[in-house]
Amino acid sequence: MARIAVIGAGMGAMAAAARLAVAGHQVAVYERGETYGGAVRRFERDGFGFDTGPGLLHLPAVYRDLFVKTGKEPLEQRVELSQVDPASRHVFPDGTEVSLPNASRAGVVAALDAALGAGAGERWSDLISRARDVWDATRRPLLEEPLRADWKALGKDPYPAVRRGLFRRGATTLAEVAERELHDPRLGALLEGHALAYGFDPRSAPPSAVVLPYVEQTFGSWYVRGGMRALAHALYERCLSRKVEFTFGAEVDVIAEKGGRVAGLVLMDGTRVDADLVVAGVDPWALAMMAGDSPVAYNRLWDADDVLPRLRRPRARFTVLLALRGARPEGTAHRTVVHAADREAELTSVFGTGRGPAGPRPVPCERPTVTVLRPDDPTQRPDDGHEAVTLTATVPGHAEEAPDSVDWAADGVAEDFAERVISVAGAAIPDLRERLLWREARTPADNADETGTAGGAVPGPALAGVRGEQLRAANLTRLPGLYTVGGWFHPGGGLAHAGMSGALVAGLIVEGDDWRGSQ
Repeated sequence: MARIAVIGAGMGAMAAAARLAVAGHQVAVYERGETYGGAVRRFERDGFGFDTGPGLLHLPAVYRDLFVKTGKEPLEQRVELSQVDPASRHVFPDGTEVSLPNASRAGVVAALDAALGAGAGERWSDLISRARDVWDATRRPLLEEPLRADWKALGKDPYPAVRRGLFRRGATTLAEVAERELHDPRLGALLEGHALAYGFDPRSAPPSAVVLPYVEQTFGSWYVRGGMRALAHALYERCLSRKVEFTFGAEVDVIAEKGGRVAGLVLMDGTRVDADLVVAGVDPWALAMMAGDSPVAYNRLWDADDVLPRLRRPRARFTVLLALRGARPEGTAHRTVVHAADREAELTSVFGTGRGPAGPRPVPCERPTVTVLRPDDPTQRPDDGHEAVTLTATVPGHAEEAPDSVDWAADGVAEDFAERVISVAGAAIPDLRERLLWREARTPADNADETGTAGGAVPGPALAGVRGEQLRAANLTRLPGLYTVGGWFHPGGGLAHAGMSGALVAGLIVEGDDWRGSQ
């Protein structure tokens, strides 16, 4: 039995902690904040409740497996899961609308043909067929195995070339896939919107990013009664039942070493924590400081032959929470995406020009793509005469001076952007202004304060292609006894990927550093 110290109480860290405790290890979690769940949080006011992190779950099998492997009670006995149907409603700039059924390929084809014209559904279906090839090629090395020494093989994009005349031509970016194969800016917005939601610029994201809509369309979109915070609470309780110890308000200063390997932690208050192994669920910049490493070269944690953490910050999420008077209308879609009127303006505002060094500091988009979540959940509202609505948009991260970020704490910046987001959401909720009781804006600066993540950034999942630039650093570091977990590391961000990272780290510790994944 090993003494294992876990830094952070995010979803990936708790997933690893629960599995390690069941394997017989003594596990203690040290969290700088006052609660668990990482970015999976809840805001409450006047009887209204809101998720302030992810609002839907994809690949629920990850958490089903976690709960089966860590106790007798399956996931569905701890939380109430339901499929969202339709999976999403989309409102395009020209006024066209389409609702896509959940986990029904034939239904999606029919809906797209009816809304966008004959042939639209077939083009989308052909794209999803090619996305399945990507899924089959990358599922195991990207999701089910630790990052291998031959990771450079994942630098080649598995998206198949498409015949054009006498030749087969391969796209180099997701944007090229949309333009060449979908032939409709609305279908293009549908494809690129999945990348944007995860913080990827479709102009530079690899074609393999087609796997994002594939996963959602194939495995469905799921909601947890009480919001995703209920899932975090269930995982926290599972950890407690397996004797995992939690200490909140415990910020780590240094990872202690002895004899060239990890020996424990030193907290900011000077407390020494002895441990045989350390699992770090923090961003790589924070981890580098704790390990006495360089956040530029990472000489101690990874070497030149490894995937290194990227200094470029992923994008962040801006959220507006709305308390509305009046009942949620019957038949309302759980999720509506209102697509930006000016695609290039939005992408430039979030990612820059996409052509070389950054120019002037980004300015929040005038009319961004906005996702509107309207769950039919009595636990999220004071009564049936009210409705809780969450609006989200992808934005640059927070920093007071960094050239690729926005100072979200500056006077008027958050309020002004919240107004823009609400205006866009009016396309999904026409009587929004008349029904509004109050609103609460949550910025990347708020996320940075709550979670300690640099810039309040939200990491996306790992993707194959582009020479490995969208891979995440391995869960096993070069410092003996130190492992990494969570969205900043293999296999990347997202609720499902966090659960997978916990499984990978537990496998490496329980089975040994040469473990090659579950069979």
